[in-house]
Amino acid sequence: MLIPPGPGTPEAVRATLKSFHEALREVQAPGRPQALFAAAQADLPPPAAYPNSLVLVADLDVLAISNGVHWIRQDTGAVIV
Repeated sequence: MLIPPGPGTPEAVRATLKSFHEALREVQAPGRPQALFAAAQADLPPPAAYPNSLVLVADLDVLAISNGVHWIRQDTGAVIV
Protein backbone atom coordinates (compact mmCIF):
# COMPACT_ATOMS: atom_id res chain seq x y z
CA MET A 1 0.00 0.00 0.00
CA LEU A 2 1.34 3.39 -0.98
CA ILE A 3 1.20 6.09 1.67
CA PRO A 4 1.09 9.38 -0.20
CA PRO A 5 3.79 11.94 0.57
CA GLY A 6 2.73 14.82 2.76
CA PRO A 7 1.90 18.32 1.59
CA GLY A 8 4.89 20.32 0.49
CA THR A 9 6.85 17.28 -0.71
CA PRO A 10 8.94 18.38 -3.72
CA GLU A 11 7.78 17.00 -7.07
CA ALA A 12 11.18 15.34 -7.66
CA VAL A 13 10.76 13.37 -4.42
CA ARG A 14 7.18 12.44 -5.37
CA ALA A 15 8.36 11.17 -8.76
CA THR A 16 11.13 9.11 -7.16
CA LEU A 17 8.76 7.59 -4.60
CA LYS A 18 6.29 6.75 -7.36
CA SER A 19 8.99 5.00 -9.42
CA PHE A 20 10.05 2.98 -6.34
CA HIS A 21 6.45 2.02 -5.71
CA GLU A 22 5.94 0.89 -9.31
CA ALA A 23 9.17 -1.14 -9.29
CA LEU A 24 8.21 -2.82 -6.03
CA ARG A 25 4.75 -3.67 -7.36
CA GLU A 26 6.38 -5.25 -10.45
CA VAL A 27 8.55 -7.47 -8.23
CA GLN A 28 5.58 -8.52 -6.10
CA ALA A 29 3.30 -9.38 -9.04
CA PRO A 30 5.22 -9.46 -12.32
CA GLY A 31 3.09 -8.98 -15.41
CA ARG A 32 5.68 -10.34 -17.81
CA PRO A 33 8.59 -12.76 -17.84
CA GLN A 34 11.57 -11.61 -15.79
CA ALA A 35 15.19 -11.94 -16.85
CA LEU A 36 17.23 -14.35 -14.76
CA PHE A 37 20.61 -13.67 -13.24
CA ALA A 38 23.14 -15.35 -15.52
CA ALA A 39 26.66 -16.40 -14.61
CA ALA A 40 29.32 -18.76 -15.88
CA GLN A 41 29.80 -21.89 -13.79
CA ALA A 42 33.10 -20.56 -12.42
CA ASP A 43 31.44 -17.29 -11.38
CA LEU A 44 28.41 -18.68 -9.52
CA PRO A 45 27.85 -16.94 -6.19
CA PRO A 46 27.96 -19.02 -2.98
CA PRO A 47 24.78 -21.13 -2.82
CA ALA A 48 24.49 -20.54 0.93
CA ALA A 49 23.94 -16.84 0.25
CA TYR A 50 21.01 -17.56 -2.13
CA PRO A 51 18.91 -20.48 -0.85
CA ASN A 52 15.89 -21.28 -3.05
CA SER A 53 17.19 -18.94 -5.78
CA LEU A 54 17.32 -19.63 -9.50
CA VAL A 55 20.23 -18.80 -11.81
CA LEU A 56 21.01 -19.38 -15.48
CA VAL A 57 24.41 -21.07 -15.75
CA ALA A 58 25.29 -19.50 -19.07
CA ASP A 59 28.21 -21.67 -20.16
CA LEU A 60 26.26 -24.87 -19.39
CA ASP A 61 23.01 -23.46 -20.81
CA VAL A 62 21.07 -24.82 -17.83
CA LEU A 63 18.99 -23.50 -14.96
CA ALA A 64 20.21 -24.20 -11.43
CA ILE A 65 18.61 -23.71 -8.04
CA SER A 66 20.39 -23.29 -4.73
CA ASN A 67 19.44 -25.68 -1.95
CA GLY A 68 21.51 -23.57 0.44
CA VAL A 69 24.52 -25.88 0.09
CA HIS A 70 24.93 -26.52 -3.66
CA TRP A 71 23.73 -25.24 -7.00
CA ILE A 72 21.60 -28.05 -8.45
CA ARG A 73 21.15 -28.49 -12.21
CA GLN A 74 17.48 -28.56 -13.12
CA ASP A 75 17.92 -30.85 -16.11
CA THR A 76 19.68 -33.72 -14.34
CA GLY A 77 19.49 -32.93 -10.61
CA ALA A 78 23.29 -33.10 -10.38
CA VAL A 79 25.36 -30.77 -8.22
CA ILE A 80 27.28 -28.10 -10.11
CA VAL A 81 30.87 -28.05 -8.91
